[in-house]
Amino acid sequence: MDYIDKVIEKLKEWGRRLIEALLGPESQPEAEPIPVPVDDRRYRR
Repeated sequence: MDYIDKVIEKLKEWGRRLIEALLGPESQPEAEPIPVPVDDRRYRR
């Protein structure tokens, strides 16, 4: 039974690698942009 478990684990690993190669790495949530304060006042000269 131990042999069968090792074979199943190896097949899962190969399947995971195949899917990653075809579809790219696991998608990660897109980081939210950090708001940057902007001084938009117009100065008079």
